[in-house]
Amino acid sequence: MAQGPAASPGTPGSSTVAQIRRSRFLGQQYADVTKLREYAAKHENLAARYEQRISRLNTRIEKLRHQATLLREKAQKVLGEVPEYEQQIKQHQRDIDAATARHSSQPLSSDVTSLHYRVRKLMQKVVDLKQRASALEQRAAQRTHRTQELKVKVDRFTEAAQLATQEATQYRQRADRLQAVVEQETGTAPPSATTAPGPATTAPAAPAATPSESPPSPPP
Repeated sequence: MAQGPAASPGTPGSSTVAQIRRSRFLGQQYADVTKLREYAAKHENLAARYEQRISRLNTRIEKLRHQATLLREKAQKVLGEVPEYEQQIKQHQRDIDAATARHSSQPLSSDVTSLHYRVRKLMQKVVDLKQRASALEQRAAQRTHRTQELKVKVDRFTEAAQLATQEATQYRQRADRLQAVVEQETGTAPPSATTAPGPATTAPAAPAATPSESPPSPPP
């Protein structure tokens, strides 16, 4: 029993397999492109978070600097009251020396002891003002030290944000290159296995026999 003709490479079955393989290959390429863009978006989000932290830290730094400046101004204002009290102390001291010189042989009067008391009160005010100014300077120094610590964090976050931005750029560039390759692959049609038949050509017909001409008779 005769068998039918074997399937040639250009049969519909082989072309379907090639199309399936090509579709699977392109699908994998598209998946790689989306994965690379996902990585790029992830690093961009990370860089944006670092930038947000940097912005907040810079705001805190400026706030602490402003507070430190206000505290130093208060300390200077408090210290500005000290010379006035020192002048009063010197004046009272001169009065005490003059009264003591006049009444050297007599016991101290209430006026002299009152001056001594005023001097001690003024000295106490001077010491209290200096201690308050010192406390304000200490608080200002603490805030200044805190700003330096925050600046170190800002530098670290800035470096991390730059690295994340570079990673995102690299992933995006790789995705763009791969997408360009995929688009080039999908834009070019694969060569056809069989050529389309051209217009049919008909052979010239033989001239018909006329009635007057009859074919020769066969020999006897």
